[in-house]
Amino acid sequence: MLCSTAFATGSRAAEGTLVTEMVAPGIYIRRGVDEDASAANGDAIANIGFIVGGRAVAVLDPGGSLNDGLRLRARIREVTRLPIRYVLMSHGHPDHIFGAGAFEPDAPQFIGHARLPNAIAQRGEYYRKRLDALLGKGASGPAIVPTRVVTDQDRIDLGDRMLILTAHGVAHSDCDLSVFDPSSATLLPADLLFVERVPALDGRLKGWQKELTALRAVAALRAVPGHGPVSVDWPAGVRDLERYLDVLLRDTRAAVKRGMDISDAVASVGRSERDKWKLFDDYQGHNVTQAFKEVEWE
Repeated sequence: MLCSTAFATGSRAAEGTLVTEMVAPGIYIRRGVDEDASAANGDAIANIGFIVGGRAVAVLDPGGSLNDGLRLRARIREVTRLPIRYVLMSHGHPDHIFGAGAFEPDAPQFIGHARLPNAIAQRGEYYRKRLDALLGKGASGPAIVPTRVVTDQDRIDLGDRMLILTAHGVAHSDCDLSVFDPSSATLLPADLLFVERVPALDGRLKGWQKELTALRAVAALRAVPGHGPVSVDWPAGVRDLERYLDVLLRDTRAAVKRGMDISDAVASVGRSERDKWKLFDDYQGHNVTQAFKEVEWE
């Protein structure tokens, strides 16, 4: 069941204004649009935001383009003048990282999973060129490499507000980082949690299932998905994603057992989920291909 947004803030006062909702005291989230990146949406497709503590601010993913990051930074300055000391980058996908350049003047610590620097080295330039082709030359922003990495767990202190950062095994991607705010019992798992928008598998299916099981043990009341509503009840809000991943694994195993090739599997695996997710047809083929490669040698 989706939890209601108890605190609303911001307004569409002007075209291009970044609107946030306060999902818990001091936690402000912008809902990304349920679309693929385009010139029209400026790659503002992920849920991003910030947490305000007693002495500092932490950015929760800086956005999908330089302009997206600039709009987020402007929104922070509407809320508080406290220093922006941390920019948390949940993983290496472009809709979550390319706004980081907007925060360079603040000289924050850019924090990510220990594998994020390698992910950016491997694919950052490719992503940047694709975004520039879509949005216009230079519009993507720079691919910022973390200045601080998390190998297991870490903590950052915002002043009377300690955030717990956890580096996960290969799941949605190979460098997923989650954030937990005990003071408000809010979990921020980024793209480890998709709601309403079809999940995108770029890591390991069984690894994702394992990490979700671990996250269920977190004493959170709510969670902020990487895509979908800005807040859902926890752990109830993960049930649809768990069902989808279970169906994907079950159907893929059955396809492999029947001797299907990947192209036939793409046309049949997980079709019972089609009407339950936005953008299903855009991502299901890739998800099945990833799952097929993972389970064919079990």
